[in-house]
Amino acid sequence: MKNIANYFTLLNLMLGCIAIVFILQTGEGLLNYNGEEWKVYLPERIWWGSICIGLAAVVDFLDGFVARLFRSASPLGKQLDSLADVVSFGVAPGMILYQLLRISHAYEPNGLDTHIIWLLPAFLISCAAAWRLAVFNLDDTQNYGFKGMPTPAVGLLVASLPFILLYNEFGLQSVILNKWFLYVLILVLSWLMVSRIPLLSLKFSTYGLRENMPKWILLALAIMSGLLLHWLAVPLVFIAYIVLSLLFKNKAA
Repeated sequence: MKNIANYFTLLNLMLGCIAIVFILQTGEGLLNYNGEEWKVYLPERIWWGSICIGLAAVVDFLDGFVARLFRSASPLGKQLDSLADVVSFGVAPGMILYQLLRISHAYEPNGLDTHIIWLLPAFLISCAAAWRLAVFNLDDTQNYGFKGMPTPAVGLLVASLPFILLYNEFGLQSVILNKWFLYVLILVLSWLMVSRIPLLSLKFSTYGLRENMPKWILLALAIMSGLLLHWLAVPLVFIAYIVLSLLFKNKAA
């Protein structure tokens, strides 16, 4: 039983690997209407990549829960967890951004011949995730809060982008497929991961209203925005998480 939490961690890693396979085999294309209007076509494989990242996040939460339940936390488990997170929430999201950058450049004249150097910034996400996780493993002060954005949060945000593109309910396709928006997003997310900004831990040690006020607010916002905004709720909750963490700094320390 002492290794059951580690098996969950390896499942997280496997889901990250499967996500990468789906993301790399998207077969996406551009559809032309009347010689003027262009629309991106994303086959379901890239969505499955996003779903695998989401499932990896669930498993990532469960491995910690199982470790506490069976009192099987260990240095090995801590290292495995970070190694799995690099793949599921670093490499896989980097691949999604790589594909989105490739599509964004394809909209431009001669865009299909874009040099790979313009696509490589996507992997700053992967490098920042690895850096952030290595620092986290060496820092014993992040038991009750985080310093820098947790990699699963970044992974889930990036994983939501293909679904926002798919449904395009608020006409955001042109924004998400703007290369400059993607470059700025990559830089901001990478900086958030390697920064030392104090952020809330979303784990509940107790369930009292007062001591967990920012967490309950975030949960209520997530439910309401999910019902009203659907996939756009993910970036909204991501921003709200940062704002609430800054407003309740004493609870994020």
